Formats: sequence, C-alpha cells, structure tokens
Amino acid sequence: MPFSELKIKTADGEAGAWLFRPDTRPETLKTGVIVYMDAFGLRPAMSEIGEILANAGYVTLIPDLFYRNAPYGPFDAKTAFKNEDTAKELRGIMSGTTQAMTISDTAAFLQTLEGEGVTRVGAVGYCMGGPRALNAAAHCPDRIVAAASFHGGNLASDAEDSPHKAANKIKGRVYVGSAGVDKSFPPEQSAKLALALREAEVDHIIENYVGMQHGWAVSDHDIYDPQGAQRAWTRMLTLFNETLDTDASAS
Repeated sequence: MPFSELKIKTADGEAGAWLFRPDTRPETLKTGVIVYMDAFGLRPAMSEIGEILANAGYVTLIPDLFYRNAPYGPFDAKTAFKNEDTAKELRGIMSGTTQAMTISDTAAFLQTLEGEGVTRVGAVGYCMGGPRALNAAAHCPDRIVAAASFHGGNLASDAEDSPHKAANKIKGRVYVGSAGVDKSFPPEQSAKLALALREAEVDHIIENYVGMQHGWAVSDHDIYDPQGAQRAWTRMLTLFNETLDTDASAS
C-alpha cells in the first residue's frame, strides 16, 4: 500500500512522518490511529503496521519521534544493540527524546489527522513507544479515546514522566500487552500500573504474553513471534473497533 511522506511542523522543528490512507471507508467513519514507533525508526516493519491498520479502515500516522536527531541510523533491529557504536548512538537518541517532547509533538500529530477529517483517534506504541502512547492518552484525553502498548517498557517506573503517574488523566480505554520476559517491565511495574489504572477508574486490560520476549510483536526483531503478533493484532483491532468504530464517530 502506498503512503504519503509528510513533514509535520512541531514546536521544535519538522517531524518526518508516514501517512497511510484506507482505500475504501465509509464517509461517516472518520477514525485514525497514531503509531508510536519503537527505537529503530521508520522502516519496512513500521510500514507493515501502517498497512494493516489502514486496511482495517483507519487513517494511520507514523511519525519519526527522533526527528530532532535526523539524519540518524539506519538501525537494524536485530543487531543495533549488539554493536557497541550503534548501541551508544541509539541510547543517546532515546534518552535525548523525552516523554515531554513526544507529548508536545502529539498536538501536531493530532492536527495532522484533523486535516484528514479524523475526529476519533486511537494510539498504539511498541517498545519505547508504549509509554508514549499511554502518555498521549493521558495528556490528550479528549482526543485519544483508546491507547495500546505492546512490550512497552517503564510503564510504571520511578521517573516523574512514568505513564502510571498520569493515569488519573486518561479518559479512554487502555490495553497493555506485556512481554512475559521483559526486564524493562517487570511484574512489580505491572502490578503498580494495574493499581494506578484501577484507582483512576480507567477501563483497561493488562495481558501477560507468557514466553514472549521484548519486541515479539514487530516483524524485524530477532525474537519476533508470529503467533504472539497475531494475538496482539486481534486484541488491538478489537480495542479500536469497540472504541473508534462507533456511532459517535459519525459527524
């Protein structure tokens, strides 16, 4: 599926992005999804995600969260952290791209979808994008009605910008698919996130993918698991179908 390459004006510059438009969809169904990428940037594996969501009927935006460091990479998901030089570069870019930056950028991402006629938005993030999707839902609660995280790390850490600390701002539904083997989201964080979401009365599911490792749902990771990925897609599309594809989305 062809996609449009965009430059989105933000408070800090211009973010490159890919926009996928569904081939056919009802005129009344004005729904869209923001995909918060993993650490390896825009590449064919992210394009696959955009295509699946667009084929499901959603205008899909995949922004480059690392645009402040462009040009960078390219990074190979299988080897980037195994090579000392690329690992150092990548960790520097990741640590320098704060949650606050992505929260600020999300306003511009939402405006881009508005330009496409989108009135109801979902968010999904992978790995480092997982907490960003949840924080987006917390800081744009009237715009983002559903958020999903797959093998997201540090969803309930001690950091001030940890998503669980903003749970009381979330109005939409939340789905978290956690890797069964993931040092970045251990059981104690899962319990802390569950408590925060429940106390905030957020409609949510946290599901443990037993035996899956961090990165299992993205096709170019060396621990990609097709069955686990299909299960993740089933959960995500059900979430968006139940929250975005409603009579309330017509306008």
